[in-house]
Amino acid sequence: MLIACMVFGPFLCGLVSFLIGKKNENARDLFVIAVTAAELLLSFLLWREMPSLTIGGILPSGLTFTTDGFRSVYAVVTALMWAFTTTFAKEYFKEERENLNRYWFFVIVTLGATEGVMLSADLMTSFIFFEILSFTSFTWVIHEETPGAVRAGYTYLFIAVIGGLVLFMGLAMLQYAAGTLSFADLREAVLSSERPEMIFASGVCILLGFGCKAGMFPVHVWLPKAHPVAPSPASALLSGILTKVGIYGILMTSLYALTDHEQFGLIVLLLGVVTMALGALLALFSINLKRTLACSSMSQIGFILTGVGMMILNTAAESEEGAGIAMSGLMLHMTNHSLIKLTLFMAAGVVVMNLHVLTLDEIRGWGRNKPFLKLSFALGALGISGVPLFNGYISKTLLHEGIVEGIHEIHKYSGMLSVIEWVFLVSGGFTFAYMLKLFICVFVQKNKDEKRQKRYDQNPYCMNKASTAVVFGSSLLMVVLGQPFVSTRLAYRMTGFEEILHFKAFTLENLKGGLISLSIGAAVYLVIVRRVMIRKDSYVDLWPKGLDLEDLVYRPVLTEILPTAVGFIAGIFGENLVLRPLCKAGFVIVSVLTRLLESTLDALLLFLRKTVMREKKVIGAEKPHPGLLRTLATELLGASDSVASNFTFAMMMTCIGIVVILCTIIFVIF
Repeated sequence: MLIACMVFGPFLCGLVSFLIGKKNENARDLFVIAVTAAELLLSFLLWREMPSLTIGGILPSGLTFTTDGFRSVYAVVTALMWAFTTTFAKEYFKEERENLNRYWFFVIVTLGATEGVMLSADLMTSFIFFEILSFTSFTWVIHEETPGAVRAGYTYLFIAVIGGLVLFMGLAMLQYAAGTLSFADLREAVLSSERPEMIFASGVCILLGFGCKAGMFPVHVWLPKAHPVAPSPASALLSGILTKVGIYGILMTSLYALTDHEQFGLIVLLLGVVTMALGALLALFSINLKRTLACSSMSQIGFILTGVGMMILNTAAESEEGAGIAMSGLMLHMTNHSLIKLTLFMAAGVVVMNLHVLTLDEIRGWGRNKPFLKLSFALGALGISGVPLFNGYISKTLLHEGIVEGIHEIHKYSGMLSVIEWVFLVSGGFTFAYMLKLFICVFVQKNKDEKRQKRYDQNPYCMNKASTAVVFGSSLLMVVLGQPFVSTRLAYRMTGFEEILHFKAFTLENLKGGLISLSIGAAVYLVIVRRVMIRKDSYVDLWPKGLDLEDLVYRPVLTEILPTAVGFIAGIFGENLVLRPLCKAGFVIVSVLTRLLESTLDALLLFLRKTVMREKKVIGAEKPHPGLLRTLATELLGASDSVASNFTFAMMMTCIGIVVILCTIIFVIF
């Protein structure tokens, strides 16, 4: 009953909030806050009781839920983040009333779907709620309905669609090869399976499917685009929790299906290292507050995936201590990163709701006389940078120790792991550098416009008491979880690894790794940020504009190269009576459906947007040109361009994914 209330209660409450909002917006806001507070209370009860739940009649195995140490912790973290962000959002949206009913409805529904994933006892239950939250959270990204928000939203949508389809393909193969998707039975079923190659292939598909939501390279392209355009409370949830939903799926698959599969561990490790390093590099060169935090999330996801890879490799090498340390580090860093990004994105939201800008030159010096916000951001920055006595230090130290254990125990990979150790330390240094960049810019430096700085210094009160309580209160968790007594016991609850209780975080060797990263970060800030990125007292965007993976690779490949390749393959296998119809069918489906979607669905959506949906003006939207006809023409062209460049692309991804799944099913059957 407790799990049912936590998972399905928010679906009902979302509908109630929508109906209340039709009559009274303030009552709706208070109702949403009350719902998230009740969910937080239920999560604490769940922590104590550890129940399970099975709902039959929906799938062959039903919907199954369970609770253990890790799930109970993340149920609390999820509920806590929703409670804090909804409280903060009441003030954040005080000057905006459009589309809030839609926003609150999907926020509450996504809460239930997220708890559904985190408490799932099998991969199919995870998949169902994973798909629900993929589509409900899409509305957060497009909330403001500006051209940038629409483009980012459809990028998020097509990544979610393709990720879901590839994930389903992996689950279908795993079910066929192992005979079950239940976490309780999966390990034994995998060991006795006669199709190890198919299990490995299914693991790769599941990795990519869940990796889309996690922000893993190379399917990370939605993340740096979605955060700057989404409302800051939504950004905190996207970064802090929804990326962890993807990590949850990868972690569960690794623990129960491929826990000692060396090749799979190498794939996860290398993708994690690339994600970690690339995210840190993108964050360093970003001159947008929320984009920097978004790229930082990508980098921290890389740290966690590196931990997953080391857990698998250490298990394969029969190093129980190394595997336990890596698992403790990755689970603890998941928790820490969620809470850190809760603080940082809410702090960024305070800047946005006061200034409505994000570029560093414009917000420079704004927080100099705002003590609570300055301290909150500083604690979050110290936590994510891995400074001793703050929460990120212990989890990153454990992740580092997992790599060191691998160097000592896995001799054939010791050289590669030594290189990865330095990438880890340098990426940690970059984290300190870009957080220094943000903190010094917003809270220490003065704006180059003296009149603007005087306006910034006039009022030290930048948020109400409720927002101050949740922003500053969340930042105190950085200190609480930074104490070894607290962190080691939290890690033990999540992993059951008893040796973690005796972990000494502040030995000279462990402090050495942290200090190396901090020293690298300080040097990078002084040399790259201060001497290269700041020119003529302004922050300069040095990242090449053409290095956009979506525009550079994905769109050309999927819209131009793929149909041609399918036709070419059809010609090669033209004499094969079995493959010829399959290849030709794939070519026809990809080509014809793409053109049909381009010519009909775009027109239909454009018609709906201009009639039934009746688009409204939003804060920050460009003013139309004078003149009725010219205004109408401008709006129609803008809308059609937006739809044609995004909606068709997202729908075409669906068609391609369906073709891939059909081909996979044929392969599995025959």
